[in-house]
Amino acid sequence: MEISEENLKTLANYLQQTLNPDANVRRPAEKFLEGVEVNQNYPILLLNLVHKQEVDMTIRVAGAVAFKNYIKRNWQVEEDQQDRIHAQDRAAIKNLIVTLMLTSPESIQKQLSDAISIIGKTDFPLKWPELITQMVEKFSTGDFHVINGVLRTAHSLFKKYRYEFKSNELWLEIKYVLEKLAQPLTDLLVATMGLAETHANNVDALKIIYSSLVLICKVFYSLNFQDLPEFFEDNIQTWMSNFHVLLVADVKCLQSTDSDEAGIMEQLKSQICDNIALYAQKYDEEFQPFLPQFVTDVWSLLVATGLEPKYDLLVSNALQFLSTVAERNQYRHLFEDNTVLSSICEKVIIPNMEFRVSDEELFEDNPEEYTRRDIEGSDVDTRRRAACDLVNTLSQNFEQRIMEIFGQYMQVMLSKYTENPKQNWRSKDAALYLVTSLVSRGSTQRHGVTQTSQLVNIGQFCQQHVIPELERPNVDELPVLKADAIKYVMTFRTVLPSEVVISTLPQLIKHMTSESAVVHTYAACAVEKILMMKNSSNQPVLTGTQLEPLAAELLTNLFGVLEKPISEENEYVMKAIMRTFSTLQERVIPFLGAALPKLTAKLQLVAKNPSKPHFNHYLFETFSLAIRIVCKTNKSSSNIFRRHTVPNFPRALTARYTRIYSVRVPNLVTVDGAHASRIGPRTVHTTSTMSVSPCPMGTARQHQPAGQAAECLCRPGRASDHRSG
Repeated sequence: MEISEENLKTLANYLQQTLNPDANVRRPAEKFLEGVEVNQNYPILLLNLVHKQEVDMTIRVAGAVAFKNYIKRNWQVEEDQQDRIHAQDRAAIKNLIVTLMLTSPESIQKQLSDAISIIGKTDFPLKWPELITQMVEKFSTGDFHVINGVLRTAHSLFKKYRYEFKSNELWLEIKYVLEKLAQPLTDLLVATMGLAETHANNVDALKIIYSSLVLICKVFYSLNFQDLPEFFEDNIQTWMSNFHVLLVADVKCLQSTDSDEAGIMEQLKSQICDNIALYAQKYDEEFQPFLPQFVTDVWSLLVATGLEPKYDLLVSNALQFLSTVAERNQYRHLFEDNTVLSSICEKVIIPNMEFRVSDEELFEDNPEEYTRRDIEGSDVDTRRRAACDLVNTLSQNFEQRIMEIFGQYMQVMLSKYTENPKQNWRSKDAALYLVTSLVSRGSTQRHGVTQTSQLVNIGQFCQQHVIPELERPNVDELPVLKADAIKYVMTFRTVLPSEVVISTLPQLIKHMTSESAVVHTYAACAVEKILMMKNSSNQPVLTGTQLEPLAAELLTNLFGVLEKPISEENEYVMKAIMRTFSTLQERVIPFLGAALPKLTAKLQLVAKNPSKPHFNHYLFETFSLAIRIVCKTNKSSSNIFRRHTVPNFPRALTARYTRIYSVRVPNLVTVDGAHASRIGPRTVHTTSTMSVSPCPMGTARQHQPAGQAAECLCRPGRASDHRSG
């Protein structure tokens, strides 16, 4: 493929067609580009097009996205694969891409920066040692458009140091990077701080300057994560003094006006909190002289920061820093004073434990995400979770005093709720969350909390403040408190008296009829976990005989949840059904006449679009249990299952697993008489024949339909790629 004006125009035309909303126009263009990408000079042609200023910007961005995706698909070559990129093209890309990236508009720069990072993961530093030199040289240009491009690429390239396992190869790579980058990065920090003072009244300049500082801090974090480099230890005063200045800086013109989206200053201070928490946790001896000052800085920052969602990550990181400091014995003196502890509780912890309007919106509008955060532990970056961690840390080191301080606040919260439940329900929500944070001393995913503080009677608290919420006749009243109460039982199920836990089952079953997705999900999850409980003899706490009187209502309500539009594929509910079948064993047979048709209907539904793998797994497990239980009791019943249920399995299994098992082919294909699912680049799922035809643009082959062939374009959503980058 020659690099000519004619080919550039053809390429631009096809890229423009890939943005067309009409699938009849878009898909042939996508096929064409996939078909010609194996030609020599194709990536160089793309880069030339992206760099031509006279070309429409939309097409240039589309070309940059196409190039990034091309690199993502083809740069790394698996052992059993053929290299789809010519050696000359690989060398040319490395020679051109850094300069092109740094001289491109920001929208293109981001795509090419990602492409450099992808190449770097495979080739840097052994096959591309000059990359770091090319990048560092650009610091001296003074052009922050170029500098930010370098920093963005460096952040993307070195971010892997945060999670890779230690090895000699990793140490050698980091050592090489530090030799080239540590001093220039420090000089850049100092110079950028100077420019921030010089341009203090220029808003546009400050936006660019502080964006650079955010990226510098991110790169610093990556380079220091594995171990403390000697260079940064020697220059710790320079970095920490500037971190202090930035942490207390109040640049009002850069503060975000959006209550939801964090601005540059919020991002910068959040990253600095991350950096100093890293040093406090891993490099305690070197960081010790600076720690008291940063504790004061972070404390002042927390007191002055509002409750808007845009501050969430900043507050979370700041609280995690305080937790890191508080858990170390050598810093206990910073928190021992009663005034300090009271101030932390009143001004930092309590405000950040309150249930905000944004939390309520998440509870109502996105129950799946709320559930993941609250009971699956994916809330690690939330201010509530960070406040909880700080409470837990302080209560372990200063248990008696913390209990006294928070005990007073809890009494006030619960009293406010008693005065006006409908208006002050948030007070009780905070109290319940606070109790959980104070009492927990150890927990596991399987058993919940296993160790608790001896200073709080969790059984008495449960009887006085939790059970009454579950006993309210209206299951849709104050749904957040309903969810809190269910979560309390679920969290402390192994330390509460087993008779108390079992006594809540009728109420939990009743709450499965709630219209709130969070409430009925929590109820199903709690029942499932109670059915899993074992006593000291490793026997089930609740037997099938004990569950049998509740079985009819339990199964009716569980299947009722699956009929609600918001919970049609609720994995917690399906897991609870599976666990109920397992507990009841042969006692479930009377209910199968009603249950199996519903399960079969659900199987047929999910087979059309299997989007929830955990739900599907528990659905199949439930079928397996039903078959085993019935056939064990009455072997002749196997014919009933074969006749009514098994015919649905082939279609379900085909839909489920054609998305997993595939045949790798070098180019795009279409398949005669077979449906090909779209799951990834250059992949088809078929046993049928393939037909190909010559490509009109070069020596590569473009694949076309033959007869009534079903189309197979295995790279999904190319248009969406252009939208999202």
